[in-house]
Amino acid sequence: MSLPRPGDIEKAASLSGKEQEDVGGASRPPTSDESVKSSQNVVVDNVDDGELDQPPPLPFSKGRCIALVATVTGASFLNTLSAQAVVIILPTIGKHLDIPEARVQWVVSSYALAFGCFLLFWGRIADIYGKRKIFILGSAWVAVTTAANPFLPNEIAFDLFRGLQGLGAAANVPTAIGILGTTFPPGKAKNYAISCYSAGAPLGAVFGNLMSGFISEYTSWVWVFEVIAILAAIIAVAAIFIIPPPKHTLHDEGVTAKASVDWLGAFLITSGLLALLFALTEGNIVGWSTPWVPVLIVVSVILIVLFVFWQQRLEKGGKRPPLMRISMFHSKKFSAAMVVMALFFSSFNGMLVYTTYFFQEYQGLSTLQTTLRFIPTGVTGVITAVVVSQLVSRVPTYMLLAGGNLCISISCLLFAIPIPGDTTYWALGFPSMVLSVIGADITWPSLILFTSHSLPQADQALGGALVNAMGQVGRAITLAIATAVQTAVMAKQRGVDVQDVGKNEEWELATLLGIRAAEWFNTALGVCALLVVLLAFRGSGIVGKSGVKAAVQVPVQKASEV
Repeated sequence: MSLPRPGDIEKAASLSGKEQEDVGGASRPPTSDESVKSSQNVVVDNVDDGELDQPPPLPFSKGRCIALVATVTGASFLNTLSAQAVVIILPTIGKHLDIPEARVQWVVSSYALAFGCFLLFWGRIADIYGKRKIFILGSAWVAVTTAANPFLPNEIAFDLFRGLQGLGAAANVPTAIGILGTTFPPGKAKNYAISCYSAGAPLGAVFGNLMSGFISEYTSWVWVFEVIAILAAIIAVAAIFIIPPPKHTLHDEGVTAKASVDWLGAFLITSGLLALLFALTEGNIVGWSTPWVPVLIVVSVILIVLFVFWQQRLEKGGKRPPLMRISMFHSKKFSAAMVVMALFFSSFNGMLVYTTYFFQEYQGLSTLQTTLRFIPTGVTGVITAVVVSQLVSRVPTYMLLAGGNLCISISCLLFAIPIPGDTTYWALGFPSMVLSVIGADITWPSLILFTSHSLPQADQALGGALVNAMGQVGRAITLAIATAVQTAVMAKQRGVDVQDVGKNEEWELATLLGIRAAEWFNTALGVCALLVVLLAFRGSGIVGKSGVKAAVQVPVQKASEV
């Protein structure tokens, strides 16, 4: 990362064709000529211009840029750390609050539900009122609700505050992506920034395991929440001093919330996702034959379809801009990117879930011993993030995505093939852990860069929300299917009905075969993502190339719509 040379600013301006947006703000409304040009899908990766090789100038000093990237990466890191740390101490929480085993999973699910359902809403609010403001408020909200959480005396209050934590994460995680997207122009600095941000998620999962394991081992589980709260507060305070306020936002320009926020669309998509994720989560607990489960799934699909039709109507001539422009998906590559995100995240998350089952419930390892087996993912994640930040500006995007999805497919496959369950960790678990995080730290930054370059400045936080929402919805759907597959195989092996299958048992063949069946499903998800990449991304060019404005630019709103 080099400091700008004299004349770079003028060159960057001639390349971009418009002023760079300040952090957290929205771009100026496009002129009528720009709207016409931007309404076409354009591939510009193959532009042959010597000026494209000139690195664009840094928006701030090098030190401040590093501090900014570290601060917003903290949101991604803290999100996965919070989720994974609580998973490790789930049995302890259940005993302390006297929560029945059938409902203890809601300590985790309530967070995931709120996070997944409110992403699009907060993404749009951030694009209107300023990404910096929403990022700070979201981080502070996480700090306050997390600090109070362990002192709540009953199950309902505890789960409610976990949901409130997810609400705060839904505000600061996509906003962090939006801040990076609007701060750094395409080039090396942006590649570094996105790679660092993407590494935050797997590192958060690893440190969540380690932190929770050691704290619960040597002190009270309450301190797991208090440490998370302290980290969230640090991020909020750092953001106040490091992320500069925008010079203007859409709200400052007279676009009020009443005129600009599609409240009906927000209600339809939020309630639709909430109904869908709730039904999928509860289906594995109460049974899929429970009458209200399929009814709720049907209702959720209806709400989501109504949302799509309503967005199309607003986009064609409504009184306010839509929450999400459906025309974004007219680009085949953009649509494929969202599908790949859903499939990859599902495969990666499923791999983490079922390898944890393998170590902790099949092999009977302690929480700490299980945690130690995930350490290679953290070390590999750091190394991969550094390497990928260099590759995204040199290697075609489809090759990076193909490599990333191939890695996660092999990672899941290692736990699916019939290798003896007592095989040494170094022959089975270690290579799987390494390959999984290599796949994650290649795929995530590539998809985030692609999405950022494909959307206008005013939609950057919404783009971050969309990427995360696809991952959350995909995870919920596929985890429900994987659980059903695992349960069916275990029931067959034990000779009982699915409803009476019972728990995983240590060193039991039925448990091992059930986990393997789920890992075969996770492998299939990774392979499907790989096929989508090979079929849809050929010719997409190099998304991280310096000076490239967009690999595929989707239509932007007309000035009159803003």
